[in-house]
Amino acid sequence: MDIIQTIIIAIVEGLTEFLPVSSTGHMIITQNLLGVESTPFVKAFTIIIQFGAILSVVCLYWDRFFKLDHTPAPAGSNAWQKFLHKWDFYWKLLVAFIPAAIIGLLAKKSGLIDRFLESVEVVAVMLVVGGIFMLFCDKLFNKGNEDVKLTDRKAFNIGLFQCIAMIPGVSRSMATIVGGMAQNLTRRKAAEFSFFLAVPTMAAATGLDVLEVLLDGDVNWATASNLWLLLLGCVVAFIVALLAMKWFVAFLTKYGFKAFGWYRILVGGLILALLAMGVDLQLVD
Repeated sequence: MDIIQTIIIAIVEGLTEFLPVSSTGHMIITQNLLGVESTPFVKAFTIIIQFGAILSVVCLYWDRFFKLDHTPAPAGSNAWQKFLHKWDFYWKLLVAFIPAAIIGLLAKKSGLIDRFLESVEVVAVMLVVGGIFMLFCDKLFNKGNEDVKLTDRKAFNIGLFQCIAMIPGVSRSMATIVGGMAQNLTRRKAAEFSFFLAVPTMAAATGLDVLEVLLDGDVNWATASNLWLLLLGCVVAFIVALLAMKWFVAFLTKYGFKAFGWYRILVGGLILALLAMGVDLQLVD
């Protein structure tokens, strides 16, 4: 993989990680279009650069991400309730993270996720299905209520929606934002909680993948030149994801999902058409 391919793949990761278009699907498609071989380094690269995208969330929402609630707890609260009140932000993230942690580990242990990741057909079909859903999504859910508070139950329900994104092509961002809107959150609040939830979810999933790569024993790819490409990819993914998130929140709040729905249908339909014509889009090993 050369510098140009590194930058392109990192840009795709940064652009799509927090947009409702499926970052996994776009990464698979991009690798195919660039003719990038699925070597141990490339596999490690596509995993590790996600840390750049994760860091962008923390930086963009620094004040909110590292701020405890120091307002007085409701009258009559016991010690545990007072603790939860102070650490409410992190508690909600933990509650929302639990479903994906449990179901994700079970799915990964069974090999189901890896089988899905190897299928371009699954990615294409889910892009189209998700796109059709997004055309009607804004009508299915109202614009939400600014006064609605995120309860533990609502956070857990959003976490259940996130599990749908284990199917490549669905989009973790789309699933969690829709999950938030289904709990009567506004588009902005749903999108921001989706970003926050991405931090523990992506960190855990990416960390697990990195651990597997290291335990595999095949780390001969960790040469000076490859480590430089890895650093470059993380920096590019970080910068692009930062810009993409700021733009996305403003766009989603004003226009909704429809544009992303048409985009998904177009991309998924194109891939299905190419596959029907016999074009080999499987990853090169």
